[in-house]
Amino acid sequence: EVQLVESGGGLVQPGGSLRLSCAASGFSFSWYAMSWVRQAPGKGLEWVSGINSGGSRSVVADSVKGRFTISRDNARNTLYLQMNSLKSEDTAMYYCAKGATAQNMIGRTDQGQGTQVTVSS
Repeated sequence: EVQLVESGGGLVQPGGSLRLSCAASGFSFSWYAMSWVRQAPGKGLEWVSGINSGGSRSVVADSVKGRFTISRDNARNTLYLQMNSLKSEDTAMYYCAKGATAQNMIGRTDQGQGTQVTVSS
């Protein structure tokens, strides 16, 4: 059974930073691309960033480009999202998602329960 457990969310002031983590189990983590998606209050799911299975390629949404960085540690079966220069519009529930293939950094087959990020002064 695929399990994805996010952590690292919280309340942060505008301009601050957070690092989200996602612990994966139940599948061969290093075989699959992974991504982060988010859902702001009253809005639909928004894809944020994706990384291929080996970690050599990544892509980010224009809304977070230059501020968010995705990475992974295949030895630890863990996905990360470093978020800098946070803005109020980044407030959302953030979900870790498993890709369908090694290189598809946008498609998703499973996602976790999420971790809340709130950006407010």
